Amino acid sequence: MSQPDTGAPAPKKALEVRCPSCGTMHLYSTENPYRPFCSKGCKAIDLGAWASESYRVEAKPSSEDLLDDPTA
Repeated sequence: MSQPDTGAPAPKKALEVRCPSCGTMHLYSTENPYRPFCSKGCKAIDLGAWASESYRVEAKPSSEDLLDDPTA
């Protein structure tokens, strides 16, 4: 027999995620201003990688891109 519905929300289970920078598991919470990273340092490392263009998305140039190229 199931328990009666009291109208109260079910307690949320704590969610642990892996930091994309260092790989350690940590609690994913709104109380962590650096989420999804575990710390300010890991967030800074990731930002630095983007700023130095270590992360890239490859794309083939379109004909429109070639028309805008002043060296062509």
